Amino acid sequence: MPHTVPRAGAAQGSRPRWWTELPLIAVVYAAYSAGRLLARGDVSSAVDHGLAILHFEQRLNIDFESPLNDLFTAHAVIGIPADFAYASLHYVLTPAILMWMWKRRKASDYRFLRTWLLVSTIIGLIGFTLLPTCPPRLLEGSHGFVDTMAQYRSYGWWGGDASAPRGLGGLTNQYAAMPSLHVGWALWCGVALWRHGRSTWTKIGAVGYPLAITLVVMGTANHYFLDAAAGAAAMGLGALLTVPALRLTESLRTRLRPARETVTASRNAGVPANVGDKCETSARERERIPRQQGRGADRQRTDGAADDGGRGAGAGTSGRGAGASAGGGREATAGGPAPAAGDEAAAAAR
Repeated sequence: MPHTVPRAGAAQGSRPRWWTELPLIAVVYAAYSAGRLLARGDVSSAVDHGLAILHFEQRLNIDFESPLNDLFTAHAVIGIPADFAYASLHYVLTPAILMWMWKRRKASDYRFLRTWLLVSTIIGLIGFTLLPTCPPRLLEGSHGFVDTMAQYRSYGWWGGDASAPRGLGGLTNQYAAMPSLHVGWALWCGVALWRHGRSTWTKIGAVGYPLAITLVVMGTANHYFLDAAAGAAAMGLGALLTVPALRLTESLRTRLRPARETVTASRNAGVPANVGDKCETSARERERIPRQQGRGADRQRTDGAADDGGRGAGAGTSGRGAGASAGGGREATAGGPAPAAGDEAAAAAR
């Protein structure tokens, strides 16, 4: 088969390979998790930030987390499902929608949503580092908040350390509350479902899921209302930075493409390539030349034999003619008078 070089821009419209996407997402998520652990900060400063946010909300009467937490702690039928949603949907539904986009939708749509999610996650990590914040559930009891996940932990796999499984609370940063990526990722899911879903139920889920997660994070006392607003703002900023990020990656890919093509060409240097539909490869040409020479020699031998046979036949005919003439002359001489000179000339002419 002829070796062809991919045309410029072909990779941009092709669907990304799963064996390149999974490591990329895994690396970014590992960096996000490690960054949360490294961005613990000082506990006293995190508590001060949490109290400042709470007092600011109280002055504006937007401290919606207080009545919601009272509702969730008073009614287990609301609090337990909310705890399950907080502990699981964040890690299940987001990658499920990402896989759906990769398999069912256009490659350009998937690239935009994937890059948007990664850029927004990095923005959230920067927020955790610069502004460690104590969530409402970790404030002193005088502020009136109850940790619902600690209250209902006998119903699930989590313990008293946020949504981490029992015994693994040391692997999570409980002061990574600002911004709320639970809300940010839920908003991302809602946009993906709204833009690319087709059924009415998909549209309802696109609107209801982000709103439900916003109520959950406040009712379980894991985030303030401003944390949720900051999560939505982080996603908005990530959406604005997605197109420049895609252009930057495409520029880097274009710069690296000549180097990859050079390496590929050097690897294929010993492999003959077809240069046209009617042109044979050099190896085939070398194989064909001896056969052509053999055919030429066979033709020469055949032609030579034919020429020799023709010359032999001509000689035989001439000999028979000469013998006939001689015999005729002898018969004429023996049977009668010798022919005249004119007759002999005419016979010779014939």
